[in-house]
Amino acid sequence: MTTLFILVIIALLLLFGVTDIRRQFITKPVFSFFTKVLPPLSQTEREAMEAGTVWWDGELFSGRPDWQQLHAMPAPELTGEERAFLENQVTTLLRMLDDHQTVQQDKDLPKAVWDYLKQERFFSMIIPRAYGGLEFSALAASTIVAQIASRSLTAAITVMVPNSLGPGELLSHYGTEEQKQRWLPGLADGTEVPCFALTGPEAGSDAGAIPDSGVVCMGEYQGEEVLGLKLNWDKRYITLAPVATVLGLAFKMRDPDGLLGDKREIGITCALIPANHPGVELGHRHNPLNMAFMNGTTRGRDVFIPMDWIIGGPDYAGRGWRMLVECLSAGRGISLPALATSAGHLATRTTSAYCGVRQQFGVNIGQFEGVQEALARIVGNTYLLEAARKMTVGAIDMKQKPSVVTAIAKYHMTELGRAIINDAMDIHGGKGIQLGPKNYLGHQYMAQPVSITVEGANILTRNLMIFGQGATRCHPYVLSEMEAVAMEDKEQALKVFDGLLLSHMIHGARNALVSLSSALTGSRLNSAPVAGDTARHYRDLGRLSANLALMSDLAMATLGGSLKQKEMISARLGDVLSQLYLASSVLRHYEAEGRQQSDLPLVHYSVARCTHLAAEAMEEVIRNFPSLPARWLAKVLIFPVGNHFHGPSDELAQRVCATVAQPGVLRERLTHLCPMPEGLQDGISEVESAFLALHKQQPQMKKIKQAMRQGTLAKQAITPEVIDRAREEQVLTESEAKDLLDAWTLRTAAIEVDEFATL
Repeated sequence: MTTLFILVIIALLLLFGVTDIRRQFITKPVFSFFTKVLPPLSQTEREAMEAGTVWWDGELFSGRPDWQQLHAMPAPELTGEERAFLENQVTTLLRMLDDHQTVQQDKDLPKAVWDYLKQERFFSMIIPRAYGGLEFSALAASTIVAQIASRSLTAAITVMVPNSLGPGELLSHYGTEEQKQRWLPGLADGTEVPCFALTGPEAGSDAGAIPDSGVVCMGEYQGEEVLGLKLNWDKRYITLAPVATVLGLAFKMRDPDGLLGDKREIGITCALIPANHPGVELGHRHNPLNMAFMNGTTRGRDVFIPMDWIIGGPDYAGRGWRMLVECLSAGRGISLPALATSAGHLATRTTSAYCGVRQQFGVNIGQFEGVQEALARIVGNTYLLEAARKMTVGAIDMKQKPSVVTAIAKYHMTELGRAIINDAMDIHGGKGIQLGPKNYLGHQYMAQPVSITVEGANILTRNLMIFGQGATRCHPYVLSEMEAVAMEDKEQALKVFDGLLLSHMIHGARNALVSLSSALTGSRLNSAPVAGDTARHYRDLGRLSANLALMSDLAMATLGGSLKQKEMISARLGDVLSQLYLASSVLRHYEAEGRQQSDLPLVHYSVARCTHLAAEAMEEVIRNFPSLPARWLAKVLIFPVGNHFHGPSDELAQRVCATVAQPGVLRERLTHLCPMPEGLQDGISEVESAFLALHKQQPQMKKIKQAMRQGTLAKQAITPEVIDRAREEQVLTESEAKDLLDAWTLRTAAIEVDEFATL
């Protein structure tokens, strides 16, 4: 037996260690297999794959994340100028907003608000200072949009769009100097209002399939015959289109007569067109779930524009898809996650307050475990959203364009925002569904599908983009192997591929070993960059990272090109990567905040949720995997003794609720994107004031309950009549009774709902 074992070892060493033998018996067959099974990439897929940068997502895909790299990332911080803008201009704007009036009656922002937004350059946060813009950081843009969204999603979306994917961003990155001088100052001061027309009836999430065309031809412009484009388009869902003065347009450019050269199909191109240009039609408004932000259609038939209206000039003809993907990879990590995080801060502030003022069966509803379960999800998910928001915008401010990470942020953060608002609505009950000035949740509830739908539908983002792009782009070897297979010199290709394949096999073997050992030891042998309360989370994430790397290799090796069609498998593998990213964000946020001990329940809750969901997704991948041998191998290596990742415990959920059960520094940090400016009279201020007032009266309420236990007062819910009786029985002094009655008046106002004589 020993001799046989030695012979096997020698054979393996010869097979893998001798280059010529390895290439002949391993590399060549695998090379041939790769050539057959690697999925073909369309031009738009290739451009999307190559756009942006690989960042922390690459570490998570590696199977062995470098936690020191995570901790070394600088925490994003607002500048003094950005803080001043929030304290002054944003606070002033919040006082000007009346969301009920805007949405239910006027169907538009007041003229005074439009004027203020333009005057204070809210539309210029991404425009360089040289052209009159604010040139704020991604963190500032995210924070500004989020704070506005806490009071009016209509105003937030109106501010968000010019500072996201559109003319301002495209011009700043790709425009000619002449185009920048012509348009950016007007966009900065609000003289020009932009929109960007990409989506049409036949091309939504599949933007590469747009039928809108631009044909190279000669035409008349300003009395002269010039080379240009004849455009035809039909677009819808275009935010700000009804009020736009300048239209960014994406179309497919063709040159059937060869006026530019031999190439007939030039590709997706972006141009900038004045809204008053002959033939441009800005249509009527849509009604996006009864929200009041400007959104509508634009069409054009046989509209001629000169060639230099292409963004970036004629040299950028056909490069529009790459431009859009690169800008979108950054932009989708700012605006929509900001709206979702704002929803979390709003829900945490108001729902925790409502739980402290609303009573049923004589006790605050926050004491019921059913309510605590939902409130814990709200608070824990809000902490998670804030961590992911800061980590993602921090990457953008570091000049990263992490397309996979921002796709994760877009999908998972907007879905979390929706879940948070649903939980908040459940806790508020009837108060949440009766619209009016007192209702701070209704418009948020109606608007959540807007974020789910725009900048790539969430179903597409989850099922096709996150893992579909991440598996190739973030994997340490696959993209290089694909490039090697595509080399024209096959002899050289085989040499390059051989080196990559050997490294890939070592990589796979290491991940298989880590996966199995981690499963058998409960991750105890894995390394962690810290000691103490959070060390176990790093060990678990290291295990799940190795699981993801191993399962990705198995999926690509056995399914090959058909993996693109296995969307359910792809989506679940993407979920594993996403939960790893979200959990990493939480751990980094905890470190960046100085390891606040009061945050630990939130950290444990959030990471436990993420690891549970990641393991659950991995378990579903294995259970549904088409290849039976691969399925059994994965089961043995990843879950040999079953899946033991559990979600947060009931006790932990109650500890999370306790963090917001009373006013304090932690609650303010958790809700800072829902600010409370002095003098602001709205439903949020109303419930917050009642919560703060009743908290101050806790000693008085304890006196009443003690008197009830002693028999001095009858046992019943505290009411104004009971308070008067307590004063008469000298349980409370005159002053104490008055203060408690005043607080009870605020409480009554906070739980009231609006009523109308007619609708």
